[in-house]
Amino acid sequence: MKDRVFYTLLATVLLLSMALTACQPAATAAPAEPTAAPEQPTAALEQPTVAEEPTAAYEPMKVEAPDCNYATGEVPAGLKSIEALDEYTVKFTLCNPDPAFASKVAFSVFSIQDKDYLDANQGDSVKMSDEPNGTGPYKVTEWMRGDHITYEANPDYWGEKAKVPTLIFRWSEQSAQRLLELQSGTVDGIDNPAPEDFETIEGDSNLALYPRPALNIFYIGFNNTIAPFDNQQVRQAFSMAIDRQRIVDQYYPKGSTVANVFVPEALKPGWSDIAWYDYNPDEAKKTLEDAGFDFTQTITLSIRNVVRSYLPTPDKVAQEIQAQLAEIGVKVSINVMESATFIDATSAGEEGFYLLGWNADYPDATNFYDYHFATEANKQFGTLYPDIVSEIKAAGQLTDAAERQTHYDKVNQLLKDYAVMIPVAHGGSATAFKASVEGAHSSPLGNEYFAVMDNGTDQLVWMQNGEPAALWCSDETDGETLRACEQVYEALLSYSIGGVEVEPGLAETWSANDDLTEWTFNLRQGVKFHNGASLDANDVVATYASYWDASSPNHVGRTGTFEYFNTFFGAFLNAPQ
Repeated sequence: MKDRVFYTLLATVLLLSMALTACQPAATAAPAEPTAAPEQPTAALEQPTVAEEPTAAYEPMKVEAPDCNYATGEVPAGLKSIEALDEYTVKFTLCNPDPAFASKVAFSVFSIQDKDYLDANQGDSVKMSDEPNGTGPYKVTEWMRGDHITYEANPDYWGEKAKVPTLIFRWSEQSAQRLLELQSGTVDGIDNPAPEDFETIEGDSNLALYPRPALNIFYIGFNNTIAPFDNQQVRQAFSMAIDRQRIVDQYYPKGSTVANVFVPEALKPGWSDIAWYDYNPDEAKKTLEDAGFDFTQTITLSIRNVVRSYLPTPDKVAQEIQAQLAEIGVKVSINVMESATFIDATSAGEEGFYLLGWNADYPDATNFYDYHFATEANKQFGTLYPDIVSEIKAAGQLTDAAERQTHYDKVNQLLKDYAVMIPVAHGGSATAFKASVEGAHSSPLGNEYFAVMDNGTDQLVWMQNGEPAALWCSDETDGETLRACEQVYEALLSYSIGGVEVEPGLAETWSANDDLTEWTFNLRQGVKFHNGASLDANDVVATYASYWDASSPNHVGRTGTFEYFNTFFGAFLNAPQ
């Protein structure tokens, strides 16, 4: 009963949050001058004094498309222009209304970088990962690849200083090892304890479990350009062959539910009361026979053996799926891939059959549907379905919840008809910390913020599931990578700690015009990057231009796909024909 009440309250809070974000054109104004945070004792490394240069005449930057007809593929144009109105004011002009724009720019992938630093490194994520340069409460002092990352508190941080001087990130894909290290005291907190360990943690007075609401989806993916999944009947047959209820019952912790559609029920508009294919192995086998399926072939199922809140035991679930498909005569081999390689390969459309999932980046259905089914940058499902793209894009431009839901109902029915993927579970998960850690929490967005945590010592150690792929995250999608970046970098807006509400970030206030096509952000003054440079509006324009303008020398990243930007904000400017 407690769980039911908890999730009902969660859904209510999320709905109110989304309604406020979508319907009000302006955020509640923050104070004109930020209140100085009380000084905190730190043991940060000495920083070199940066001499103040005489202020030259400020020349505002502007990046602008000639019109909104520059898109070359299925993804429509989103941005019309980005301009610095003055040294501390930035305006975005959109081609279409976007009620979720504030939530999108709060996402850490869109953190702001110093223009000169960006230019010097030509936007190369690999180079910038060697010397991370953010505005956040922690600085990176060492990345010992394969072992750990060391952060030191930023003594010049504009907000409340980090409470612990040194933060260490470690990782292990084995949940048993993470729990053992927490119990032995070698780490202060861990991500994603195994479902079977929840009771152990809750029964240990020295530990504390922080459940994470299930704002996620675990799905079985198909690529419709790779045989045999280029056949719709085959995809439908596999959908009938998988016992999703058994998977959730056997391999997921409390708070998890079987998924019928791609978004969790808390995200409305977006969620639809549509039932997925019933588990029916006899009908599945008959459908395969009707499709001319070759039962002598062996199908490869690709996975990464990295624990996620949406998939707590990937190896066991893969073996379960292998066994269930064997019951209808389908032979499956399991291909375990390194995490970053797996993400890159699925995104590039190179894997035909795979296990993957998604944690919410911001609490709106656009975050789930647009990224997965309406952008050419993400090729994991193969060729886009134009009717699905059309419905998704229409929904994303509406402020009326009922109108949006009408489009999302059509999207969910089409996803089922085409059997684009198999939605399996909305997975409950948790973080666990020593009971003595003050400020410990979990986040429904997976963006735990360590600057507010205090264990009473000079060092706090966190152990997560995997190693980051980079430490400049504009071209990344992996949650372990993003969390590592979120301690260093900041976006124009932010999310509440442990929550989903949009709050001021590097921008103190923001506003939109009535039709939600012009968004203006007023920056904090006095913010310093870790390299000593001062934040101004040109940094914002240059950062976003590096994502948007494909002809920019800074449009490099790690893979060059910039999937999130392409999904959230539309087509790239000056993209090759």
